[in-house]
Amino acid sequence: MSGLRGIHHVAYRCRDAAETVRFYQDMLGMAFTTAFAEDRVPSTHEPDPYMHVFLDAGRGNVLAFFELPTREPMGRDQNTPTWVQHIAFEVESLEALESTRQRLIARGIEVVGPTDHGLFRSIYFFDPNGHRLELTVDTATPEMTRRAREVAPAMLEEWSRTKRAPRHAAFLHETEFAGDTAASGAGTPR
Repeated sequence: MSGLRGIHHVAYRCRDAAETVRFYQDMLGMAFTTAFAEDRVPSTHEPDPYMHVFLDAGRGNVLAFFELPTREPMGRDQNTPTWVQHIAFEVESLEALESTRQRLIARGIEVVGPTDHGLFRSIYFFDPNGHRLELTVDTATPEMTRRAREVAPAMLEEWSRTKRAPRHAAFLHETEFAGDTAASGAGTPR
């Protein structure tokens, strides 16, 4: 065993460190805890000025960003749909999810959802850097969680063979797709 205790922090690039810190403080209530800045990268010693900011996402989870002013403007992977790469944060209740959704909308931020994933409900939106964010609240019953865990290995095995969405856990998105004829057994819920 490697002795892993958890994820220390997750780091992404940002366009503007101050704007990013303000967004996460104002929109998600995160505390700005630490900043590093150097003209050289400590791990490689290469010259590359940066600002590295850290935000407390709760329960020991830390989200960090790098502003790199001398590098080309940041972009995204053009071969990956925008809904794939995202950061998901857990909120405490459906009420907290809805109040945050309303606060984001009031600030002019486009919000998708709430989306019912069976085990949890989520909303989705983008930060000022174009990173897709998800806020989620656990809505699973112990039975739903047990069923989802039970079918996961078989689903992965079937997916690996066929590259088609297995239906073992279709019960999770039944409510979300109710009445949606386009999702009747094809594709993977997003």
